[in-house]
Amino acid sequence: GGNWNAGAQSFTPRGNFDNSPQMPRGFDRNAYGAPGGGSGGGSGGARANMGAGDGQWRDGKHVPGPANQRVERELFGAPNDPSKQATGINFEKYDDIPVEASGQGVPEPVTTFTNPPLDDHLLSNIELAGYKVPTPVQKYSIPIVMGGRDLMACAQTGSGKTGGFLFPILSQAFQNGPSANIPQQSGFARQRKAYPTSLILAPTRELVSQIYDEARKFSYRSWVRPCVVYGGADIGSQLRQIERGCDLLVATPGRLVDLIERGRISLANIKYLILDEADRMLDMGFEPQIRRIVEGEDMPRTDSRQTLMFSATFPRDIQLLARDFLREYIFLSVGRVGSTSENITQKIEYVEDIDKRSVLLDILHTHGAGLTLIFVETKRMADSLSDFLINQNFPATSIHGDRTQRERERALEMFRTGRCPILVATAVAARGLDIPNVKHVVNYDLPTDIDDYVHRIGRTGRAGNTGISTAFFNRGNRGVVRDLIDLLKEANQEVPGFLETIARESSGFGGGSSRGGRSGGRGRGSAAMKDVRSYGGGQRPAYAGGMGMGMGGGMNGGYGAPSGGYGGGPAYGGGSYGNPSGPGANSWW
Repeated sequence: GGNWNAGAQSFTPRGNFDNSPQMPRGFDRNAYGAPGGGSGGGSGGARANMGAGDGQWRDGKHVPGPANQRVERELFGAPNDPSKQATGINFEKYDDIPVEASGQGVPEPVTTFTNPPLDDHLLSNIELAGYKVPTPVQKYSIPIVMGGRDLMACAQTGSGKTGGFLFPILSQAFQNGPSANIPQQSGFARQRKAYPTSLILAPTRELVSQIYDEARKFSYRSWVRPCVVYGGADIGSQLRQIERGCDLLVATPGRLVDLIERGRISLANIKYLILDEADRMLDMGFEPQIRRIVEGEDMPRTDSRQTLMFSATFPRDIQLLARDFLREYIFLSVGRVGSTSENITQKIEYVEDIDKRSVLLDILHTHGAGLTLIFVETKRMADSLSDFLINQNFPATSIHGDRTQRERERALEMFRTGRCPILVATAVAARGLDIPNVKHVVNYDLPTDIDDYVHRIGRTGRAGNTGISTAFFNRGNRGVVRDLIDLLKEANQEVPGFLETIARESSGFGGGSSRGGRSGGRGRGSAAMKDVRSYGGGQRPAYAGGMGMGMGGGMNGGYGAPSGGYGGGPAYGGGSYGNPSGPGANSWW
């Protein structure tokens, strides 16, 4: 075994993770030191609300608290820290990304962070974070939300959508103060039930933790106290955090329902409801909990709150959710919905399963420095591959659903800081993880759904920075070959000849492309969502609030299934997709 040698500031096969002389010991990939400040540490809300809630609302005015250099370093990093990747080398190129806003009375976009419309205190925190100019989604979402409108936004991953909703809701909180409608709780019950005014729902504990960290940054020295709750962590520490004050709540749906049932959270004062990665939440089966939270509890009705939905794709079930939760909303499409960024150089390599490990080693040796994120399909493969890389003297760790929250946070913190620059991950890390300086994403195992591929490679090339994506492809992946070709062409990437060959070979296994064209999609609808105008032929549906799109009534019947289905059984290679199917001469298990 080996480990990271902190004294030598390098990874050594027989090193130790500290400076003190010790006997060499076996490598434990779960034993990566104590997590750092911003995103690590604590379990499920044990992190204090430090950096927020230090100001006051006094006599109808916001009185910011005093500056705290230690908290500033924790939240924003050291000044001029190169790892603080607020903007990248291609950031100004983002102005070339097409943005479409449709609906009644769309406000003009902003071009700078200024007052108006944003509050001065928020602007000081934005400056501390090193943000210079708004991203395209922020340019539009800030005036839309500040104007009191509901919003349905489809934006590329890494486009700054977290700031797109945090900036306007925090700005209005700083200007308008806390809700005056909180009931007085007497005696033992005092402070036991929280009445947040902003609720942000997201699918995974990693994503809610990241949003919480951003909320702490931008509410620094303010009266607003952000809190985070999610499953898989100690509920007691989360309850204690809530009792200290909870104005802005970031939550996974399941844990929020639990706390509502315990009588510890009321939604009666919600002014802002945000659903982030709404498509992912529906994919994970959260729709019943979401509908209960929004429609079955004490949350104000649509005309008494502002609702913002963010989604990478815009399939039919998301449209129905928007119809039920939003009112007269503005539809915002930044880039082509469901597409990838041209900032990412995509490479597709033909690699048989048996050769994947050796090809991966070649890639890691070639690309050298920088954070590398490797996606595999199974938890078992994540551990197996990270162990293999460690034995090859690469500092690697893995993250997947069976890890405890503490193990996941430690692994992510080691990866973010570059002390362990190779992370092997299952799909649990594919959506929403904001690790800004990932240089290289490797799809060791290609997913069977092209949307998952889009979200995986979106971990690099974020905020205008350039990145590299490498995918291992063989005939076991022929089910996504046409979608992959379409995606590469859209992003002006090279299409290898072997993809075209396999696409022709597969033409007998399932009819037309599942992604492309206007003749329908896969039910969830992926590619046709790249350009929302392809549905409905411009017809204005009764529910769409001015989006100019509709279900059916369009070309070839809108949501009809593709001719011949989605590839069919034989298209997946008779079970040879992905990892070897068990022990054998060439097994990695």
